Amino acid sequence: MKLYRLNSLFTAFLLVFTLLGCNNKSNSEKESALPYYGESSFTPKWLATDSKEAMEMHRIPNFSLINQNGEVITRNTFKNKIYVADFFFTSCSGICPKMTSNMSVLQEAFKTDDDVLLLSHTVTPETDTVEVLNEYAKTKGVKPNKWHLVTGSRSEIYNLGRNAYFIEEDLGELKTDDDFLHTENFVLIDKNQHIRGIYNGLNKTAIQQLIADIKTLK
Repeated sequence: MKLYRLNSLFTAFLLVFTLLGCNNKSNSEKESALPYYGESSFTPKWLATDSKEAMEMHRIPNFSLINQNGEVITRNTFKNKIYVADFFFTSCSGICPKMTSNMSVLQEAFKTDDDVLLLSHTVTPETDTVEVLNEYAKTKGVKPNKWHLVTGSRSEIYNLGRNAYFIEEDLGELKTDDDFLHTENFVLIDKNQHIRGIYNGLNKTAIQQLIADIKTLK
């Protein structure tokens, strides 16, 4: 009889332990609902947000650029913010108009959400001056302080694109500032400057997924 009771108690303990383990696993899965990316291959890493490995993952470094309103924009502008970054140029007649249109979709989706910002870097800073970006912003309905169109040093912008955001898909190819930077990719950055997603900025389904992933990060 005692053995039966001991077995019953052990079974009950095992059941509680298993349930707690499942709950812990569930919480861990929620914390890592989106992967982290730390290199140009965009190999996903599923990490708990409070883990040491997550904290040591690649971050967007500091930068200093000028937006369409003549304001200095740095990494600190996006402190404790979620943001989406892309690379474009105002005179582009190919993929850029569609990319800008889809960035507008994101702007509309989060227009009252101060935690979400947009950042578009011109890849032709020699012609896309503050004045040109300001006029472009007006024609595209860009909201100041929500969506920053930035210009600055070509070398800094290209270095950010290739070595910080890993925006290009030509893996393993050595490139210089003379090689034009042109891509349709949008990159999702979390509040700790970690890369959490890359999306085709021309694809409506990808944009809807991006909206959903931003909500997941929040």
